[in-house]
Parts: sequence; C-alpha cells; structure tokens
Amino acid sequence: MAGSVKARVLVAGRAQGVVLRLDAAVSFWGGVSPQTAEIIQHDHPNRGICISQRILLLPAMIGSSSSSAVLLELLYKKIGPKAILMTEIDAILVLGDLVAGEMGYPTIPILQVAADALQNGQAVTIEENGTIGF
Repeated sequence: MAGSVKARVLVAGRAQGVVLRLDAAVSFWGGVSPQTAEIIQHDHPNRGICISQRILLLPAMIGSSSSSAVLLELLYKKIGPKAILMTEIDAILVLGDLVAGEMGYPTIPILQVAADALQNGQAVTIEENGTIGF
C-alpha cells in the first residue's frame, strides 16, 4: 500500500475493494434497486451503475428512513456494497447495517471520511480500526 487515511468508524469491519465514488447524493429508497443494486434514481449522474461489491463513497444521502430497509435487503441478498464510506453521517444507513447483524445477515464496515480522501476506481483495504490503505 502506498498510503493510508484514517476514518471515523461507525460500524467496524474489514473490507477490500474498489472505490465507487458517487457524483451526487442518493436516496437508497427509490434510488437504488433492491433487486439489482443498481442506481435507478432518474436524475442521478451515476444512474445505471451497480453498487454491489464496491466500496461505496457517498457524498451525501437524500432522506427517507426506508433507506435502511433497502440496505438490509441488499445485505440479505448478498448484493450490497463491500463497505460504505460517508462524508456526512447518515444514521439511517448505519441502522440498516446494525439490523442486518441482529438478524444474522452479513454486515459491512461503515466509516466517515473526508470528502477528498479517496478517488473513484482506487483499490483500498479497510481495517477495523478505521485505517484505509491504498
């Protein structure tokens, strides 16, 4: 690894993968398909891109408490992202991940990072302590 950044851990875990940095805020409820994990929000610049098995970097979220249910369904189906990195904390997505764990489904790391911390397409490794190596 050439470098690393330290992130704030919201849900601990380890993951490896490629960063998918979204260009705009998204709502998981109505904006991400729970069947395919594709961004389906009609006006989203990343529409049609699949978030499955990616390290998802979110610039912000667009409300709806139902977003936690969509994340829960993605995790249940094992088509969710490998991790979620947020520039702004969204407790609703964190809740979906925590509920997945309580139900015995796979969970993913969720961390808060600086907006300019990582680039789209960057291969990263996330450690439980919040260190993100690249």
